[in-house]
Amino acid sequence: MSLAEQSIPFLNYLEQFVVERPTLSLADVISQPERTAILSIDVINGFLYEGPLASPRVAPIGEPIAQLMDAAWTQGVRDILLIQEGHHEDSREFEAYGEHAIKGTPQAEAIDLIKDLPFYDQLLTIYKDSIHPAINTELNNWLDARQHLDTFIVVGDVTDLCVYHLATYLKFHANAYQKERRVIVPENCVQTWHLSVEAAQDLPALPHHGDLLHAIFLYHMALNDIEVVKAIRP
Repeated sequence: MSLAEQSIPFLNYLEQFVVERPTLSLADVISQPERTAILSIDVINGFLYEGPLASPRVAPIGEPIAQLMDAAWTQGVRDILLIQEGHHEDSREFEAYGEHAIKGTPQAEAIDLIKDLPFYDQLLTIYKDSIHPAINTELNNWLDARQHLDTFIVVGDVTDLCVYHLATYLKFHANAYQKERRVIVPENCVQTWHLSVEAAQDLPALPHHGDLLHAIFLYHMALNDIEVVKAIRP
C-alpha cells in the first residue's frame, strides 16, 4: 500500500479531531486574570495583508484575535505580548522564505485591528529575526520577570511554524523547569498558507497543503499536552 492509502484512517481521524475541538468561554480560561497571558505571534501586515508572504487564508484571524484581546483586557488581563518578525535587511531566513517583514517597514507592523485597540500603547512588542520566538529575543527575560503566570493563550500565524514553535516552547520550557503551565491554542485564531503542487512547479518554493498542515500541527500540539480548542468566546 502507498503512504497515501495507509494514511486514510488517520486522515479521517484527524479531520474529526479538528471538527470536535471544544469551545471554551473566557470564564473557563481566565479565572485569575493576573496569572493569564495572551501571546500573539506574527499578526503583522506582512503575513495577513501585504507582501510576498501575505495569505488570504491567514487574514481572517485578525478580527477574532483583536476581539479576544479586547475581551481579555476587559476581564483584567494585562500581560498581552506581541511577538513579531522584524528582520535585518540581510536576514539569513530570506534564503528559505525570501525577503519579508524588514524591521521598520509596514510589513513588520502589527495589523490595524490590534493597533486600534484602546490599550495598544500599553502592549509590549518583542521582535525576532527567525521563526523561533525565543532564540536571540527577549522572550525568556519576559517569562522570567513573570513567574506568576500559569495560563498562556497562543494566537497568530502560521500554525505549522511560528505558532507551533511558540506553543511547544512554552510547554517544554515549563516541563524543563517543573512549572505548572496551561497552554491553550484557539483554532479560530491561528492559520497557515496554501500552495498547491501545481502552483509550486513554477516557483522556487515547495508545495504547502494549508488544510492538511494546519490540522497536523494542531494535532501535534495536542500530542504535547497543549489544549487545542475551537475558540474562546467572551
